[in-house]
Amino acid sequence: MYHFVRRAMAVTTAMAVVAGLAACGGSSSSSGGSVPGVTSTEIIVGTHTPLTGPAAAGYSEISPATKAYFDYVNSKGGVYGRKITFKIEDDAYDPATTQQKVRKLVLQDKVFAILSGLGTPTHTGVLDFLNTNKVPDLFVASGSLSWNQPKKYPYTFGYNPDYTIEGKTFGNYIKANFADKKVCTFGQHDDFGADGLKGVQDVLGASGVTHSETYDVTNTNVAPAIGALKAAGCQVTIAFTVPGFTALALGTAAQLGFKTQWMVSNVGADYATLGSQLKDATGPLLDGMLSTAYLPAPTDTTNPWIALFLKLDQQYDNNAAFDGNVEYGFAVGYLFVQALLAAGKNLTRQGIIAAVEKNGFAGPGLSPLRFSATDHSGFGGLQMAKVEGGKQEVFGPLYTTDDASGPITESSPSQPAPPADGIPS
Repeated sequence: MYHFVRRAMAVTTAMAVVAGLAACGGSSSSSGGSVPGVTSTEIIVGTHTPLTGPAAAGYSEISPATKAYFDYVNSKGGVYGRKITFKIEDDAYDPATTQQKVRKLVLQDKVFAILSGLGTPTHTGVLDFLNTNKVPDLFVASGSLSWNQPKKYPYTFGYNPDYTIEGKTFGNYIKANFADKKVCTFGQHDDFGADGLKGVQDVLGASGVTHSETYDVTNTNVAPAIGALKAAGCQVTIAFTVPGFTALALGTAAQLGFKTQWMVSNVGADYATLGSQLKDATGPLLDGMLSTAYLPAPTDTTNPWIALFLKLDQQYDNNAAFDGNVEYGFAVGYLFVQALLAAGKNLTRQGIIAAVEKNGFAGPGLSPLRFSATDHSGFGGLQMAKVEGGKQEVFGPLYTTDDASGPITESSPSQPAPPADGIPS
């Protein structure tokens, strides 16, 4: 009898605990089903990002800007009456830390989705975990080809144009403008550098790249690599670098007397971010630097999207110094709200995946997003950008291509105006 009573009490206690968790855990959607991170009044979303560490320069501004956009949307009633709670975890650009932080977000904080997780080496380590747990892994802040594997990773979607597309764009520009020059690359020692080099060689051929060097984010001594590029006689050097290492490369090159035409990946070329590190040397070192862009120049205040984000930055992001990273944060926040709206009132994880694959999104991007059931890669086009007279401006046609051997096509970018209130309908 004693054992029966004790078991009965245990069952009753367990039921009470479950009931209590259901009441306060916040995981029921308006459809009556249990959806992690979703209640009738809230959507909990998480991210990992380097607020500190070797990639913090510039990148630490992205998530606060995304949160600022959500704060604005929340002030207008949220999305279908739900306000967005954005949990930002600092991983210091360390893959081991990323795994700890993402597990916390999913298993403890019970987030609905991971949004804009930043970094190639960091996010690569959580792909399997997120997809095994069927957590929407949306708009990764990196251009690795890894994000575009719908069959293997159906819950993961990219955002940035992938680095192979960017490499092909650089190669195409070099072919037209620097055909007789020795071309070299300096890239991060992971998919970032490898995918970029692949794209360059897709256009110029393997022999079209005279010399390649890599760096590791744990070692700030880039002098040997830059010295090797100088010794190889590199006349055009393409850098697939995060901002901190772009600054290190350009500064070290100046110290070593290495003069080359720098072409820098869009993820490491933001003028204001580099200027904050190069200080008085900014003008001389950055003048003439080429890069790419898929969002409007953050200094183009005539662009209605920039005007909108500037206004929201002042009101909801503590008037942070506006640059390409802040713009990126607002842009990805806008896209996520579009995705939530497209997923409908009865929000589910499968529902938002279906909504993103259906696509039809329009926003500040210079090229269309390529999302579909068979393509999770994000933006597919880039324009060139150049620093002249202390300004970084976008110029020329929009180049679109694939991450294989497809041709590069040119078109004129088209961009819709933002909604009057800055919130997608």
